[in-house]
Amino acid sequence: MRSRHLSTVIRRAPAEVAAYFGNPDNLPNWAAGLTNAAVRRDGADLVVPTPMGDWRMHFAEPNDFGVLDHWVTDHTGTVTYNPVRVIAHPEGAEVIFTLRQRDMTDGQFEQDAAAIAADLETLRAVLEAHDR
Repeated sequence: MRSRHLSTVIRRAPAEVAAYFGNPDNLPNWAAGLTNAAVRRDGADLVVPTPMGDWRMHFAEPNDFGVLDHWVTDHTGTVTYNPVRVIAHPEGAEVIFTLRQRDMTDGQFEQDAAAIAADLETLRAVLEAHDR
């Protein structure tokens, strides 16, 4: 199984980036690869409408370490673990998303990697767009 680390540097404090990334209300603003609709909460889980049906997300407990790991359960019931870290960078913060190939073809893996890279770029643009 291949893994790929996708990252972007954002000129914001790591805590600010982690708080924005981890807030489910912000997902539609930057995670077009996942959803462009509002998410709803169901206990500790988030229910995310996608073109393929509702997906569920569960984030790691909030923490001071920039760990934003989350588990996504798709419409088929398949659970995917997504490790994500926000770490300090000389220019602000670096968001690192680990993608694992698992049951994807090489083409699907590349397509997923491109979607995640685009989402991270959107996250960077949104957070750097104006002073917070």
